[in-house]
Amino acid sequence: MGHAYTPGLKVTRATVIRKERRLPISGEVLVSVGDSVTATQVVARANLPGNVIPLNVAGRLGIQPNEVPDAMLAKQGEAIGKGEVIARSKGIMGLLKTTLKAPADGVIESVSAITGQVILREPPIPIEVKAYIDGKVVEIKKNEGVVVENTVSLVQGIFGIGGEAIGEIAVVVDSPDQDLAPQLISENHRGKVVIGGSFVSTEAMRRAVELGVICLVVGGTDDYNLKEFLGYDIGVAITGQERAGLTVILTEGFGRLRMAAKTFELLKSLEGKAASVNGATQIRAGVIRPEIIVPTGLPIDEERIQDEGVLEKGTLVRVIREPYFGAIGKVVGLPPEPRVIVTGKVRVAELELENGERVIVPRANLERIETL
Repeated sequence: MGHAYTPGLKVTRATVIRKERRLPISGEVLVSVGDSVTATQVVARANLPGNVIPLNVAGRLGIQPNEVPDAMLAKQGEAIGKGEVIARSKGIMGLLKTTLKAPADGVIESVSAITGQVILREPPIPIEVKAYIDGKVVEIKKNEGVVVENTVSLVQGIFGIGGEAIGEIAVVVDSPDQDLAPQLISENHRGKVVIGGSFVSTEAMRRAVELGVICLVVGGTDDYNLKEFLGYDIGVAITGQERAGLTVILTEGFGRLRMAAKTFELLKSLEGKAASVNGATQIRAGVIRPEIIVPTGLPIDEERIQDEGVLEKGTLVRVIREPYFGAIGKVVGLPPEPRVIVTGKVRVAELELENGERVIVPRANLERIETL
């Protein structure tokens, strides 16, 4: 049987996943290989150097730069508190002394008799990295972080905004083609990952923020709605750093797109379970997909995993470009000879769409949907 290879969008009931959790700077790893960790457990921490505050002591006290060291009441390396007097001039005949108070908590890092400047460094900023998923530590990155592994159910989306969050899955629609209307979101969904159907509006996203929902998962939305919700246009490089108070994951793309039946069925079967979600998306080199991860402990079909990426008859795929953008179908043919289309000669696949229609689509326009 002929086959080809195409990028895979995973909608997987059981697969092994490894997550690298790394600090941005050198720090301390708090766990060991073989340790079991929870999604919210801190596995590594570091201290980011505090902000630097330059103080023109000579100018503030009205003295010469070479007089600054003698005027300092707080010495180099000494910790001081906000509002504490750190320098005082001698004044005139012991009178009319001028003082300088610390504008913030910190440590006197340097005192210069040449420039008259004193450098105050604010306290270090603690950075903590959590495991993100329940699992076992399988690798330690010395002074940097860890790799956590587990068997999970995994749903990857097409596009998302917002960063990592952890919460219980709640399905609020009856079918994958039902809109996620604002009134379907209630106080009961605070801290939860809410699963919708085909579309989410700006109003629904705003209501979700008001009620403390951590994530919305739907088939699609309009670019206009996201812009209105965020207050600005989304960049094309990478998402996930938005400070909107909500993670949003689109499983199908932009527009009023019904969530794929298999995706909806899998998420519905996981209702009530804790999920790790991340809306970070990068569509160019080094693709990053938004994701919903639920640890399951289910057995893995190793032979099927080795076949990931293979495109053959019977493979379920999504079309990722017009004119059938967003359509889901099954591969029913893989013609060996290239076909001539507007852009030139390309390899194609014959698909049977969910509505029964058969179409010819360039293989480069297909994305495999993994359904382990």
